[in-house]
Amino acid sequence: MSDKTDPHQPKLIIFGCGYVGREVARQALEKGWDVRALTRNPDKAAELRQLGLSQVVVADLDEDTWHDQLDPHPDFVLNCVSSAGGGIDGYRKSYIDGQQSILKWAANGHVGTYVYTSATSVYPQTEGEWVDESASTDGASEHGSLLLESESLLQGARGISRWFVLRLGGIYGPDRHYFVDKLRTGDTTFPGSGESWLNLIHRDDIASAVFAAFEAPAEIAKRVYNVVDGQPASRGEIIGWLAEQLGQSAPTFTPQQASARDSGRRSSGGKLPNRRIDAGLIERELGWQPAFKNFRDGFTGLLH
Repeated sequence: MSDKTDPHQPKLIIFGCGYVGREVARQALEKGWDVRALTRNPDKAAELRQLGLSQVVVADLDEDTWHDQLDPHPDFVLNCVSSAGGGIDGYRKSYIDGQQSILKWAANGHVGTYVYTSATSVYPQTEGEWVDESASTDGASEHGSLLLESESLLQGARGISRWFVLRLGGIYGPDRHYFVDKLRTGDTTFPGSGESWLNLIHRDDIASAVFAAFEAPAEIAKRVYNVVDGQPASRGEIIGWLAEQLGQSAPTFTPQQASARDSGRRSSGGKLPNRRIDAGLIERELGWQPAFKNFRDGFTGLLH
């Protein structure tokens, strides 16, 4: 395959270039990088080409039909694929089969730095305790267990100089703010408990964490980092503050009703996770800090 790009221009390939990946792509283009991507969505592919990516491949990640279309010698790879849908089978298709496909492709070339976005759902703790990367993941939910399996595939991966796993908290940002959208309709009743802890991270801060990993000192490798704003708050506090900002009445919660998304989040003991995530390790090792240091900082710009 011919490649007429500048050999000195950093090359980034993004797999699953959706909500997070598109922002990383935009910022990489601003840096003057050569950015390429794979997506299963033709409409997103057209948007990415318009954004300025030098190559966009439309294919299912878990298949090998794309392997000879993307040069396996990039400086950077970001795997930020989301679930393919269809419940637990979609999780496995994206996170296990997709990861295996990328690593098979990488084994035939050389990747400088590989970043994989996992999730804090790997932590099953339920008592509101603080957890960091050393916390036990025994008893993780079905979804969390699949993410742990996907992370483990990186151990001993061939063709990759170094890798990082970023365990992301609850993602919000422009055009992604479920609580705000629901409140704006006048609906102030929320399923679940208002007392459970939420650990959030703004899309733009995820992007900055990805670049912190890409540009980390060479001696730092094979690390797992939590990526949250480090200021957990209860659902009641967050939604109550949003309701006040939007001029809505105080929210009510129905603990007896679990939302549909909770079905795959329960630990092996049947409880929903309820813990506070510590993101101090990435700050200490890479110097990363969120620009939006709490939910108020992050949501303020989204309310107008």
